[in-house]
Amino acid sequence: MMEAEIKTLLSRVTLWMPDWAATVMILVAAAGAAVFAWRIVANLLNRIVTSRELFWRSLVARGARPLRLALVIAALAFGVGVSPLPAAWADTLHHLLLVGIILCIAWIADTALYIWTTIHLRRFKLDAEDNLLARKHVTQSRILLRTARIMIFLVALGAAMMTFDAVRQYGVSILAAGGAAGLVVGLALQPVLKNLFAGIQLAVTQPIRIDDALIVEGEWGNVEEITSTYVVIRLWDWRRLIVPLSYFIEQPFQNWTRESAELIGTVMLYLDHSAPIERIRQRGHEIAEASALWDGKVYALQVTDFREREMEVRVLVSARTAPRAFDLRCEMREKLIAWLQQEIPSALPRTRADLSPASGNARHR
Repeated sequence: MMEAEIKTLLSRVTLWMPDWAATVMILVAAAGAAVFAWRIVANLLNRIVTSRELFWRSLVARGARPLRLALVIAALAFGVGVSPLPAAWADTLHHLLLVGIILCIAWIADTALYIWTTIHLRRFKLDAEDNLLARKHVTQSRILLRTARIMIFLVALGAAMMTFDAVRQYGVSILAAGGAAGLVVGLALQPVLKNLFAGIQLAVTQPIRIDDALIVEGEWGNVEEITSTYVVIRLWDWRRLIVPLSYFIEQPFQNWTRESAELIGTVMLYLDHSAPIERIRQRGHEIAEASALWDGKVYALQVTDFREREMEVRVLVSARTAPRAFDLRCEMREKLIAWLQQEIPSALPRTRADLSPASGNARHR
């Protein structure tokens, strides 16, 4: 009733103007009134959220543009309703504005989701030494954020398409007639859908996380990025290995930081059979204790094999992270060999020659 009265009043005011000019004037006035009203609403919202949580303050700040656009669209829809437009034109503009409102709602939902995820992840630091919990939340949040954004887009697109009468009226017929085409499209999109569902499964089960240390295809590196279709692994020499998400569901791989970043490093030494093991074991323990890389939990030196010309000695040392374990292994190897060269050179592998007086021939071993 109010809309009809306003339309009658406007028709009297714009009686001397052409219909198109009256329509333009009404729509411009509606948009201007919406912008003015938005300034008032924005100031009011800013005052309301001043003492509230960071999420609400950020939502008002980052959601200003989609909210202002939604208000302008609503004002334009009202302006179209009271403008002297033909019915066909008015219906078309109302339809387009309805689609715009749907997209604005999707924009606001995406903004709110992004803000919530960002605020949630601020509590976790990936650069911390013990970052297992941080890697878990960062990985889960990023994968689910990308998946939720895709779902928001699909829902908004579907809602916008359902505003068209042809889609509503002939939807069943289109699906029935396009079954074969849908099958072809489904087969073509199979890799995309496969990786999409693999991403959801990775977010829930988390066999890998951001900054995890992995061995994939014989390469060692850290997970740098997890997208909706692939994983970027930063290798030790700064190369990047790109692996599809489905790989981590279907193929075996090594995760050195699955439950903890702590790792046991192995150093293999090949010594002469006469090497004094207890003395070497004591020296190795001294090297570990003096190193800032050792976490003090695991140290062991054992003879693991005997061969014809040498014996195999294995040294185990633990560290808090995989890079520290690698550096500790190198340090242990270098210092033990240097000590053996200086203090017990006879412990290094040698080739012996036995001279037999009876045969006069030299036998080497």
